[in-house]
Amino acid sequence: MKKLLAPAALFSLGALVLSGCTDNNVSAASDGSINVVATDDSCTVSTDNAPGGTLKFNVKNDGSKINEFYLLADDGLRIVGEVENVGPGVSRDLVVLAPEGSYFAACKPGMVGDGIRSAFTVTAAADGQQVSADRATLQKTATDQYTAYVKDQAEQLLRGTKDFAEAFATGDEKTAKQLYASTRMHWERIEPVAESFGDLDPILDAREADLAEGDQFTGWHRAEKDLWAPENYTKMTEKQRQEIADGMVENTQKLYDRTLKLSFTPDQLANGAKSLLDEVATGKVTGEEETFSHTDLWDFQANMEGAKIAYQDLKPLLEGTDDKLDAQLEKNFTSLQGQLDQYRDGDGFKYYDELSTKQVQELAAGVDALSEPLSKLTAAVIK
Repeated sequence: MKKLLAPAALFSLGALVLSGCTDNNVSAASDGSINVVATDDSCTVSTDNAPGGTLKFNVKNDGSKINEFYLLADDGLRIVGEVENVGPGVSRDLVVLAPEGSYFAACKPGMVGDGIRSAFTVTAAADGQQVSADRATLQKTATDQYTAYVKDQAEQLLRGTKDFAEAFATGDEKTAKQLYASTRMHWERIEPVAESFGDLDPILDAREADLAEGDQFTGWHRAEKDLWAPENYTKMTEKQRQEIADGMVENTQKLYDRTLKLSFTPDQLANGAKSLLDEVATGKVTGEEETFSHTDLWDFQANMEGAKIAYQDLKPLLEGTDDKLDAQLEKNFTSLQGQLDQYRDGDGFKYYDELSTKQVQELAAGVDALSEPLSKLTAAVIK
C-alpha cells in the first residue's frame, strides 16, 4: 500500500479506475467520473469506492429542490469537498483530492438537514500517482474545508434553534430540554467564530454571571434558566418566552448569514483549535457554562470536536514537516476522547453535577495535556 503524503494536492490528474458500482442504473462515466443522481428523497452514487487521488463526482439533480453534494470524512463532520446550489435539472462537478480511507457521500435536498448519506471507501492510490504537495495548495485546501464546515454547522445551528424556539415558546418543556444540549453543540463546535461577532455573542450566549449592570439576559442561557428553574425562581410568561425565542431565531439567522461570507487563514484555524480547548478549560470542565442544566459535557465534546476538525484540516501541513507534533496531537486527542467517553449516557453524557471532584480533575489534566502540543500548531502550519 502506497502511503499518501497528504489528503490533498498529492496526485497527478489521471483517469480513475472504478472497482464497483452500487447501482446498475447509475453507471460510472467513461472518463472515470463518479456519477451521482440526487432527487428529493434519494442519493444514488455509481460506486461506493475508488482509488485514492483526484476524484471527480458528476452530480445531477433529478429532483424538484435545490440540492447539495458532500464528501465527508469518516467522522461525518469534516467536509472534504462540497458542491452547492445544484438546481433541478442541473449537473455540476465536485473535484476533490482524497487519500485512502473511509468517507461518506451525502446529498442534501433543500440544502437542509444531515443529508442522505452512504459509505464511500477510497482505496490505495495506483502506483505513479503520488507527487509532491504544494504547501500553498495544502493551506488553501485546509481553509476551504474549514470554511465549508463552519457554514454547515451554522446552518444546523439555525435549524435546531428554530425547533428549540418553537418548543420553548409553546411551553413544550420536554422537547425543549431534549433539544437544548444537542443544538448548542453546533454553536460550541464553532465557538471562536460565533464569538467573533461581538454584537451577536452576548445576545445569544451570555451567562447570567457575566452580565454587567443594565445588560439584558437573553439567548440560550436565559432559556436554560427558565427550563431548569432554580428554587424561588418565577417562570417567564408566555409573552416573555415568545420574545426570547424570537430573538434567538432572528439573531441566529444573522449569524448564519454572516458565516456565508467568511474565509479563514491557516493560523486562524490553528489558533481557533487552541481557543476551543481554552473554552473547555475555563468554562466546561469547571461546570460554569451550564449553570442550570449541567449539560457541560455536551459542550466539552463539541469544543473538542471543533478543535479536532481544525487540526485534521491542517494535518497535511504537518506530515513530513512535523511528524512528531502530528503524532502527539493524534495521541492526545484520542486519549481525551477516551476519558470523555467514560461519562457517556445513552445519546448524551452524565450531568456535570454527577461527576466527582477526582473525575473533574482527571478531565482537566487531559485537557491540559492536549493544550500543550496544540499551542504549537500555529507555528508548525505557517512555515
